[in-house]
Amino acid sequence: MSEDKTQAQLRAGAKKVEALLNPKNVVIIGATDKPGNWPQRVWRNLSRYGYKGSVFPFNPTRETVWDTRCYRSFAELPEKPDHLVVLAPAKVVPGLLRDAAAAGARSATVMTSGFEESTEADGRALADDLRNTIETTGLAVSGPNCLGNFNAAINFFSMPDDRAQKLAHGPVVVLGQSGGIVMAIKRSLEERGVDTQAAITSGNETGLTTADYIAYFAGVADVRVISCYLESVHDGAPFLEALRMARKAGKHVVIMKLGSSDAGRAAAAAHTGALAGSMEAFDAVAGRAGAIRVGNLDEMVEAVEFLVHAPAPQGKRLGSITFSGGMRGLLLDAAEACGMSYQPLSDVTRKKLEEILSVGSIIGNPLDAGFAALSKEGAYLRCVEILLDDPDIDILLLQEELPRAAGTERKERNLREVNALAAKAKKPIAYVSMISYGLSDYSRTLRAEFTNLPFLQEVDRALRTMRAITRSLDAHAGQELKAPAPNAKGRALLAELSASAKTATLNEVASKALLSTYGVPVSQEELVTSEDAAAAAAARIGYPVVAKIVSAALPHKSDIGGVKVGLKDEAAVRAAYRTIMANVAALPNKPAVDGVLIAQMVSGQLECVLGAKLDPEMGPVVIFGSGGVDLELTRDVALAACPLDEAGALQLIARTRAGTIAEGYRGRPALDRKAMAQALVALSHLMVDAQGAIAEVDVNPFLVSEKGGVALDGLVVLNR
Repeated sequence: MSEDKTQAQLRAGAKKVEALLNPKNVVIIGATDKPGNWPQRVWRNLSRYGYKGSVFPFNPTRETVWDTRCYRSFAELPEKPDHLVVLAPAKVVPGLLRDAAAAGARSATVMTSGFEESTEADGRALADDLRNTIETTGLAVSGPNCLGNFNAAINFFSMPDDRAQKLAHGPVVVLGQSGGIVMAIKRSLEERGVDTQAAITSGNETGLTTADYIAYFAGVADVRVISCYLESVHDGAPFLEALRMARKAGKHVVIMKLGSSDAGRAAAAAHTGALAGSMEAFDAVAGRAGAIRVGNLDEMVEAVEFLVHAPAPQGKRLGSITFSGGMRGLLLDAAEACGMSYQPLSDVTRKKLEEILSVGSIIGNPLDAGFAALSKEGAYLRCVEILLDDPDIDILLLQEELPRAAGTERKERNLREVNALAAKAKKPIAYVSMISYGLSDYSRTLRAEFTNLPFLQEVDRALRTMRAITRSLDAHAGQELKAPAPNAKGRALLAELSASAKTATLNEVASKALLSTYGVPVSQEELVTSEDAAAAAAARIGYPVVAKIVSAALPHKSDIGGVKVGLKDEAAVRAAYRTIMANVAALPNKPAVDGVLIAQMVSGQLECVLGAKLDPEMGPVVIFGSGGVDLELTRDVALAACPLDEAGALQLIARTRAGTIAEGYRGRPALDRKAMAQALVALSHLMVDAQGAIAEVDVNPFLVSEKGGVALDGLVVLNR
């Protein structure tokens, strides 16, 4: 889908969300007097929270319900229907929606289950019918299999939840494919003093999707954070574009996503395919588009707490002030465990702090100054200002928790002074407690004063949240690269190979030809089908050489004795050819063989892997890491979205141990990282150009030296 079409789709979806959340009236389908039924709960909640529109019970078999009239058809309604809350059997839902749309309805919330989540054939057929109905009628539909929605702006609450709810126009919206989780997030945020202005439980997303909801709230002026519980992405391109829309509008999108892999990845033909779990791909692609992925619901609450009250950090270098050596140790351990860092204080910063605290020397960053030193008039605030001014600190974390009762005047004065300072600071300041704690009425009232300060709970959780918030910096967040110009020669070759290949996996010769067309350097080599031809090819290439079996059915050649290296003369080449062919002939599955590849023996200092994967949700990603036969064991890999430029490729390389070695680790020579980066850029262009025709690419090893790099092996798997 083109960018213009995607944006048009999202604009249309946002208009539908507007209708969904701002209904002129509500028709409750499935009204009944059965005790505890959900339709009656929805009826009560709409009245309980002060919804001003008309509410009509609907059941074709009833004349009265809940001591009021029950409508049996849309024609009986005193006004045309606008929004439906559907709690009828799945088999009648599509027909009801068609009738409602014909009568003038704009939107519906289908709470009914039994559609695509069902394992029964009938459920899948009903899901298709429902999808077709939504498309043909143009209805704005949330669900099916959801728990309703609310919009505090108009006191609209269509959920069957009996618990007392607070409807307040706060800075956060909550979206999720699980109604129970959406409400749990809302309750936890309220406990921390953060109100939710709207919530949508999206269910199966047969109609409106998370992308539509994000696009809508990106345009709501007073929304600061969009919080999402996500089980799957139904529409990758619109989802990513919606994230970009939110980022451009200054909204933060915090996501907790289920799922890190699937069975298909574990069985991938290419080594790197098994390494490209969906979560890593999500971080690479959605992270670049602006998503902040957290690991669990507690981290989601902490992330929202932080982003509602502080500016987003521009880096992940930490600074801290503690009152306890134990707290200092906890912070250092947690930072190292989650990939954050405490940089040493500069000499200028250290000298200023020593003057303020009147000490000969200080324990560095985190600053453990103790209660006595910081109790001097103005010392605490001055220390905070000094650390904020340090250019090597991006985030300032301070030890404290909210007081539960009156009597801590100095602590409260410090909090007020830091809150005033945070209002002007360009860097975020957050308080962190040693351990989780509850809030009293006093602390909630006090907390409401400190609008510029997040109060994070428990060290490990707080630092994991900081890592999640800054992870998108690793994903080259905000960099929007246009797709490269099409490579006509490459596209033609890919089309030819796709048409002629008998299997999805291309053999090494075909794979390398395609890679070479896009600029990935490959070794000099010839395909032969006889012992004499092998000897002649080796003489032309020059000794030493390598001999490798070529077969699309044998992607991992070394595992079956299909590779011989360091062949120094004709006799060695002939012997290697015979041995390889005998090893393959002994295999029980008798794979088809295209011949033996005689290749130049290339020397270098570092074996890397370059790879690519077509993720089912996020689209193409590229992979870089340590290569060789132990790839899966070391799992030193990092992923990035396509396309890449050289700067992005260098950043990707730097996230791995292989990248550290290439920089000249511990006296080793620095290797040609530019050659590595250029190969990654070329690979990313191939994946973009393929437009989904390639499922996986594996270049392992890519051998790097001080000058240059070369692909010694290559494997391309078509998407069939």
